[in-house]
Amino acid sequence: QVQLVESGGDSVQAGGSLRLSCTVSGYNYGYGCMSWFRQAPGKEREGVASIYSGGGTEYYADSVQGRFTVSISKDRATNTLTLTLQMSSLKPEDTAMYSCAAVPRGSSWCGYFRERLNEYHYWGQGTQVTVSS
Repeated sequence: QVQLVESGGDSVQAGGSLRLSCTVSGYNYGYGCMSWFRQAPGKEREGVASIYSGGGTEYYADSVQGRFTVSISKDRATNTLTLTLQMSSLKPEDTAMYSCAAVPRGSSWCGYFRERLNEYHYWGQGTQVTVSS
């Protein structure tokens, strides 16, 4: 059973930084897309950043390019993945519930993650990020 658990959300002032983590267990699909999404109150969920489960090219929404960094690592001893989102130069408009998600198969389209939200079957519970001005 695939499980995703996020942590790291907090309240910070504009210009600050946060590091979100998503621990993924039970995921055995080679090179599936793993992504961060966010949803602000009254707005649709949007893709923030994506990377393949085996690492490699990173993909970002234009709104976070240059400020956010996505990475992934694997603990072979426990067979768990950690998906990380390092966020810097935070803005009030970054305020949202951030969720990590994974696709239940190998993928070749991570660069289009923002358009293929329905492909993600595994989701974490979310972690709140609040940025004050």
